[in-house]
Amino acid sequence: MLLRFRYIVYLITVLFLFTTCGKKAAEQVIPTPPRPLNIRTISIQQGVFNNNMTGVGFNPVIQISFNEPIRETSIRTAIGFGELTGNTVDFDYQLQSGDSVLRVQPKTVLKALTRYRFMVSNALTSSKGASLSNTFDQVFSTQIDSAFKFPVISDEALLNLVQQQTFRYFWNFAHPVSGLIRERDSSGDLVTSGGSGFGLMAMIVGVQRNFITRADALTRANTIVDFLKNKATKFHGAFPHWLNGITGAVIPFSQKDNGADLVETSYLIMGLLTVRQFFNGSSAPEIQLRKDITDIYDAVEWGWFRKNNEQVLYWHWSPTFNWDINLPVRGWNECLITYVLAASSTKNGIPKEVYHNGWASNGAQGFVNRNSYFNIRLPLGPAFGGPLFFSHYSFLGINPRGLKDQYADYEEQVKHHTLINYQYCLTNPSGQYGYSNAVWGLTASDVPGGYAASSPTRDIGVIAPTAALSSIPFTPEESMRAMRFFYYVLGDRLWKSYGFIDAFSLKESWFASSFLAIDQGPIIIMIENYRSGLLWQLFTSCEEVKNGMRVLGFTAPYL
Repeated sequence: MLLRFRYIVYLITVLFLFTTCGKKAAEQVIPTPPRPLNIRTISIQQGVFNNNMTGVGFNPVIQISFNEPIRETSIRTAIGFGELTGNTVDFDYQLQSGDSVLRVQPKTVLKALTRYRFMVSNALTSSKGASLSNTFDQVFSTQIDSAFKFPVISDEALLNLVQQQTFRYFWNFAHPVSGLIRERDSSGDLVTSGGSGFGLMAMIVGVQRNFITRADALTRANTIVDFLKNKATKFHGAFPHWLNGITGAVIPFSQKDNGADLVETSYLIMGLLTVRQFFNGSSAPEIQLRKDITDIYDAVEWGWFRKNNEQVLYWHWSPTFNWDINLPVRGWNECLITYVLAASSTKNGIPKEVYHNGWASNGAQGFVNRNSYFNIRLPLGPAFGGPLFFSHYSFLGINPRGLKDQYADYEEQVKHHTLINYQYCLTNPSGQYGYSNAVWGLTASDVPGGYAASSPTRDIGVIAPTAALSSIPFTPEESMRAMRFFYYVLGDRLWKSYGFIDAFSLKESWFASSFLAIDQGPIIIMIENYRSGLLWQLFTSCEEVKNGMRVLGFTAPYL
C-alpha cells in the first residue's frame, strides 16, 4: 500500500514538472530581427540625385529619406563628401521626420566647376541596429561662377592681350637650338614642322604688334631657316611631321610615319613664304633669308608625291615603308593649301588635273555638299562641316574673301561652316552642360584621356578655345563674345602662361593642362587677319601663289 502511494506521488510530480516546463517553453519570446534599413529617395537641390549631375549650386542641400529612423551616432562615419581630387568637405546635418529624413549641407560654399563625390556607406545604421542595405555613391559637378575674374578692358585691348600672351608660346618656348616650335608644352626636343610654320607667321604678328623688334624676328628667322636648309632631314624636299630640334633627325609620328609628311610640309612652307614676303628689305641678311626660303620651297618635289603620276597627291612617304600608309590627299578638309603650293611651285609643280581629279574628285558628292544645316547652306565638305580646323589651317595664309572657283565661294564656305558649328552648340541637341552663345567651338584638341577631332557629328562635350577664337574673321561678333566669356568668366581656369589652354569640358569639369602649337597658332594669326589682314596680304602677294591659284581656276580680287 505504501509503495503504491509513493508511485502515485512520483507520477503526479513528473506530470506536474512536464506540464510546467511545456508551458514555459510555449510562453518564451524569440526577439524579432530589425527591419532592413533602405534609402527611399535622395535629392540634391530638390531634384533627383543622379550620377554625373552638372550645374549644381555652391551650397546644395542633399536630402535622404529612409524607411526607418537612423542612429545619429553612425552618420559621421557613414557619410563621405569631398572633391574627386581627395579634398574632403565638412558638412552640417539635420534629422527630421522622426529621424527618418537626413539633410546634409556643406559648411562652406563649394568650388565652381569642380567634381564632387557624395557617398553613404553601410556604416549607417537604423536606431534598431540594422545596417544600410542600398548604399549610395554618386558624382556631381558644380555650376559656373559668373563673376568676372579680371578687370574689364576694351575689346581692342583684349585682342592685343590674347595675341601677346599666345605669342609667348612661339617666342619664349621655341626650341633653343633650332628655333622651331615644340609640338606641345611638354615636348622637350621634339619640334613640329607644321606648327613651326604657324610659329613663323606668329612671329610676324609679334613684330606688327611690337611684342618683339624686326631685328629680333630676323635673327630668329635666319636661325630657323638655316636649320631647315642645312640640318633638318628631308625626303624629296619634304619634311617629316616631327623632328629633333637639336639634330634635325626624324622623330616618327607613328610606326610607318617616319618620313615625309606633305601636308605638314605645306603648313611650314606657307609660314616660310609669309616670312619671305615680310622681310623685303635690301640688307644682306634679308636678301639671304629670302633666297634660302625660296630654295627650300623649290626643293620640295610636289609632283613626286603623286605616287607614279597618279592624279592625286599622297600625304606620306617613308624610306622604310614607302607608300604603305597609302593616304591620298582628298578634300574637303584642311589640305587646300597643299594643292595650292603644289600648283604654285615653279620647279616641281603639279598640273591642274591633279587638283580637280584628286583634291576635288571632280566635284563629286563628298567634296561638294550644298545641303543646309540650321537653314545655313554648306557648299563643301561632310555633314555639318566637320571640325573647325578645316576652315582655319589653309586659310591662315589663303584669303577666302572674294575667293571662288567652280566648286565654291570660299568666303561663304568658311563663314557658313563656322555658323553651323556655332548654331549646333547654341541649340545643343546633345544636352552638353554649359554650351551657349558664348561657349562654343568644336574642333580637334586634347580631350579627357587623349586627343580627338570634335564636330557636330562627334560631340563629346569638349570645347577648344581655338575653334571660336580662330574663326573671328568669319564670325566676329560670335567669336568676340566667346573670347570675353573665356577670359572674364572662365579665365581662372582657361587663361594661363601661354594664353588659353587647349580645351575644356564643363560637363566633366575638366580643363586641359596643355598648349598645342597647331591650336595656339591659328588664334594669334587669325586675330591678326581679322584686325589687319596682314598674313593674308603677305602670303597672297607671292607671285608663285598667285600664278598657281590662277592655274587651278581660282578668282579673287587679289589674284
